[in-house]
Amino acid sequence: MSAKIILPRILQIGAGASKEVGVILKSMGLRRPLIVTDKIMVQLGYIECIMECMSDAEISADVFDDTVPEPTVSSIQAGVDQVHDGHYDCIIALGGGSPIDSAKAIAILGKYGGEMRDYKFPRIVDEPGLPIIAIPTTAGTGSEVTKVTVITDETTDEKMMCLGAGFMPTVALVDYELSLSVPARTTADTGIDAMTHAIEAYVSKKASLYTDTQAIAALKLLGPNLRRAFHDGSDQQAREQMMLGATLAGAAFSNASVALVHGMSRPIGASYHVPHGLSNAMLLPAVTEYSIPAAADRYADCARAIGVADENDTTETANRKLMDELHALNKELQVPSPEAFGIDREHFLGNLSAMANQALASGSPGNNPRIPDAKDIIELYKKLL
Repeated sequence: MSAKIILPRILQIGAGASKEVGVILKSMGLRRPLIVTDKIMVQLGYIECIMECMSDAEISADVFDDTVPEPTVSSIQAGVDQVHDGHYDCIIALGGGSPIDSAKAIAILGKYGGEMRDYKFPRIVDEPGLPIIAIPTTAGTGSEVTKVTVITDETTDEKMMCLGAGFMPTVALVDYELSLSVPARTTADTGIDAMTHAIEAYVSKKASLYTDTQAIAALKLLGPNLRRAFHDGSDQQAREQMMLGATLAGAAFSNASVALVHGMSRPIGASYHVPHGLSNAMLLPAVTEYSIPAAADRYADCARAIGVADENDTTETANRKLMDELHALNKELQVPSPEAFGIDREHFLGNLSAMANQALASGSPGNNPRIPDAKDIIELYKKLL
């Protein structure tokens, strides 16, 4: 069986990659970009730097900096309105996963109109939107190389997964130097997010030989460097390998799909405003333990790739070491329980059925090696407490 692989037209990786933005825009005949970002990127001076790089190519840009963490329907609407009014020919997405996800939604709605709900799964959006030049500043979501965006409908607390080739950036400029200023908490959350992407892509029922190679390569980069980047954000080697690992993991899951962790993570984020990577981290040990019996060899491969098991370990031993590592990693990276994060226990328990149904509706649990029903998901949610 063949596997369909979708990637950006141009993928440039390494120190200084972001500075090529002006040259690349000019080579593509694009002259009127809108930069979609957040106010932190403005404060850090990254927008000014991007503007200078474009001025050398005689290109100027406007800025939309009102994106928010975990983007919502209302948060992207102002960007859509600006696109309608500004006659832009492309979008530069600068920041973490939220600005890039916001830019993807703005690029589609800005060109075709309608509402975000019109584009959610199971619809597959293959129509090209405005070209997107994605410049990530965190090693986490891999959104710069994925055909997915997730937008929350704040009226229903539903995280809508939208996917298709139309959401794939045209260009990805992966410059690890932009991640050096990322604080430790964000480094941890985005790093575990990337690790989850790689693991889920590898065990997904939609995995292929291509996505397997990307996922294992990502884990070999992420496993030894996540702690280093968390404890010392100035460690350039760790930052470089984390950034590349996150991009490879993004390419893997975009083409193999995520699974149960992500299906269960989105409702937690929508209901309780938990950062996406952090809710993944809360779930990863329990979901992995649940799933191992259905894909023991694959999870053992993951243990070996991140460096906690070796070729001499049996599958059972490797998976025991994997579980030990996931618990130890969460402890060292200070991943809180839902209650420690501030979620009300009684509300969480009362919300289990709704969250389980939302998880199943996303489609992601169906890619898991062990496919759960609503009762299984409810029991897994309870384990977080």
